[in-house]
Amino acid sequence: MALRAAHTPITHQHPHIHSTTRKIPKVFNVYQSTVHEETSELKQSPEDYQVNCEAWRFGVETNTLRSWNVVPPECVEYVKNYMIGSGSQYVRDSNMVANESIAYVNSLQLSGDGKDAWVFDVDETLISTLPYFAAHQFGGEVIAEDDFNVKWLDRAVAPALPASHKLYARLLELGFKIFLLTGRRHCQRNVTERNLVRAGYHSWEALFLREPEDRAKSAVVYKSERRLKIEQNGFRIRGNSGDQWSDLTGYSVGDRTFKLPNPMYYVA
Repeated sequence: MALRAAHTPITHQHPHIHSTTRKIPKVFNVYQSTVHEETSELKQSPEDYQVNCEAWRFGVETNTLRSWNVVPPECVEYVKNYMIGSGSQYVRDSNMVANESIAYVNSLQLSGDGKDAWVFDVDETLISTLPYFAAHQFGGEVIAEDDFNVKWLDRAVAPALPASHKLYARLLELGFKIFLLTGRRHCQRNVTERNLVRAGYHSWEALFLREPEDRAKSAVVYKSERRLKIEQNGFRIRGNSGDQWSDLTGYSVGDRTFKLPNPMYYVA
């Protein structure tokens, strides 16, 4: 259908349509004004630029912002409120992802041959390191690996993420084979298994950790290789859950991926 020129009068138009048409310029003017203000901010020099923390988190969760090391100083309080503030938005977002995952699972026609599989990351997917990061500005500090291992990981006290635990239980009910794929090192297997069991997880098919030959690999490469092995063993990856985009990208990612929120740290 050809568009009329802006100056051409429109006759025999439905009154409601005509009314709506008259309102569009006002809305558009507001939009133009907003865009002008936002683009004006972008033209400021770096030292004048102020981070919009909600936009920053949006960039993190959409994989637009990459390779960042710490939460910007001006966003530490924002991340804190997001994670543990009253009516925690983090909990709400996690519940939304889990509920959507369960709805998807319930819609599947399973083969019944024991080869339908689901892949989970571990940290910030099944269990939470939030208690540790709460003591370190919610990602606003550079974290030393040794400090994290000694003060947190080796204690095996990370609590379960309730939303993910609900999904995990539903998958077991339906007969899924569950594979756990973490970036933790192979020498941390025992403490990782102990923590998972303490948090209420059990009956997984396999737990993959980084072997010495994996240390130099990116998370995307390492996890893609492990998922391919799962498929080569005859399993169908029907779903894949993780808090990092490196959990969900690459190859052999599964039929559908589910991204959990995590504005505290980034893993390439």
